[in-house]
Amino acid sequence: MSLLAGCPRCAAPVARLDSGGWSCPEHGPIEPLLRPPYATYDAFAAHLVGSAGFPTYLPWPMSPGWSVTDFAAVGDEPGRTRATLTCSSGTSELDGPVDVVVVAEEAGVGLGARCAGTPHDDPGDEVGIGPPTVKVRVESQDVALWPVSTSALGGELDRSVLAGEAQGRWLWIVLRPASAVLLLRDDWMLRDVSGLGAPLLEVSYGGPTPLW
Repeated sequence: MSLLAGCPRCAAPVARLDSGGWSCPEHGPIEPLLRPPYATYDAFAAHLVGSAGFPTYLPWPMSPGWSVTDFAAVGDEPGRTRATLTCSSGTSELDGPVDVVVVAEEAGVGLGARCAGTPHDDPGDEVGIGPPTVKVRVESQDVALWPVSTSALGGELDRSVLAGEAQGRWLWIVLRPASAVLLLRDDWMLRDVSGLGAPLLEVSYGGPTPLW
């Protein structure tokens, strides 16, 4: 399956340069965001191979009826991945259809901010101030997450955004609708599935591609 190339920071179409790199009309030379046109197991397995050495997080275990509906990575050379994204989608009794986007990224990439709808590449000064909203389990580590405000952007407040730091990288969780933030609890777990193997065969893939 051919991957679609884009800009990590925006939805503008990108161009391949003669030098082999990529350029965005808004942000200049970039490391490309690579994502499949739709989510399948084979495409996800290829994503994990291509981003080897960089964590790809999913809520784990996946709840019954939930699917992996999107995923992506930033960087088009082996060993040089700078960010990964997954989206898992399902329903909750209180919220109806829910999308949970998880981004792990190095500082300055801007993919998490794009999904969050915030103007800066990194979460900003809100992270680390005061008590965290929640702590989630990432592998064997308890990771504190703070809310990232989207109120300054105007428009509909259709998502909740939390961010923190895990293993020296930014960790963003973006939930739609905003009320779905109540799904997060201190026993909520993210797992790096890059080395999980056979259990990924039992995960459901596909469904409407989420907006981000």
